[in-house]
Amino acid sequence: MAFDKAATIEKYGTHGTDTGSTTVQIAVLTERINYLTGHFKTHHKDHHGRRGLLKMVGKRRRLLDYLKRTDLEGYRKVIADLGLRY
Repeated sequence: MAFDKAATIEKYGTHGTDTGSTTVQIAVLTERINYLTGHFKTHHKDHHGRRGLLKMVGKRRRLLDYLKRTDLEGYRKVIADLGLRY
């Protein structure tokens, strides 16, 4: 992969083994989405990969909605850190 998943987990995790919290999942999905977006600039016909990308975008959207419902300040922090929601 072209991104460092461990560094992302370390940055957004609450403790050393935190890999499943909502913020970590959103951050990892965002990294993967950004990587695949660049991938599709050169591989226009990769439609199967594009379907996976759309599924990831939907999952991230659901996780963001959940975080907004449960922890509004955390939601705002993640949005600002990741550069989402221009």
